[in-house]
Amino acid sequence: MIDDRYRASPDLPRPAAVLVPLVCRSAGLSVLLTERTAHLTSHAGQVAFPGGRTEPSDASPVATALRETEEEIGLHRSHIEVLGAMPQYLTGSGFVVTPVVGLVEAAHTLKLDDNEVAQAFEVPLAFLMDPANHQLRLYRWPDGGERSFFAMPWTGPDGDEHFIWGVTAAMIRNLYRFVSA
Repeated sequence: MIDDRYRASPDLPRPAAVLVPLVCRSAGLSVLLTERTAHLTSHAGQVAFPGGRTEPSDASPVATALRETEEEIGLHRSHIEVLGAMPQYLTGSGFVVTPVVGLVEAAHTLKLDDNEVAQAFEVPLAFLMDPANHQLRLYRWPDGGERSFFAMPWTGPDGDEHFIWGVTAAMIRNLYRFVSA
């Protein structure tokens, strides 16, 4: 298991899963990401993979990732070929997240849940797998504490800027490490 060294929650971690959706495009693979809506109480406005907390009815992390993906962005599981799971990631906010990697057919439609997702966008996998785009940043709290984290700022072809950071960037960095090994 890989984790954040920073812990905001002393509680036992709650299980969750995300889909790392690799979309098959003619120009190459891209990664489908979401931006969470600004009104949410946790992780508002952040870039994330589709996914969330495991429900008792979920048979596995794969089931959680596929269910949450359908609920959040309307991407039906029939368009996804699950390749496997990466090591679990323990977040500072108290979740143990299983990233599930899946190939997504190019011919799909999305229907965003506008209560949870402000937008969905794709980033070329080649950009995310280039270590030159992996920035290690440092945040300092006023009390002197500090935390380092990865960030992968990306500007889309439409000029929209997306700040990929934290757990999402760390999971992308882990994917990079597995692919390049």
